[in-house]
Amino acid sequence: MDEHYNNTPVPTEQRTDLEETGPDLIKVSARSRSTAVAGAIAGVIREYRFAEVQAIGAGAVNQAVKALAIARGYLTRDAIDIVFVPFFTEVDIDGQERTAVRFRVEAREPRQ
Repeated sequence: MDEHYNNTPVPTEQRTDLEETGPDLIKVSARSRSTAVAGAIAGVIREYRFAEVQAIGAGAVNQAVKALAIARGYLTRDAIDIVFVPFFTEVDIDGQERTAVRFRVEAREPRQ
């Protein structure tokens, strides 16, 4: 997997929008491989039916959106369709507050 792709667990106190037993936050950087991120998104959706993807910066957001489009293609093979809702969130990185774009990704019934 891409060395810049970071899927490290987020402390529970920072995961107020995720279920306690839910998946880890998928973090995307500008150097993340979109296909690797897409595979991670698809795997999490298959297991949990929802995922959260976070990106900081224009390049990272670009890679995240590409990964979401690719993941949608991967999941069509399993008759799973996904939708996502973007929102802003504040994150602390090395003592600095940064604005991140987070995508709530959910499975939905495929259209007929």
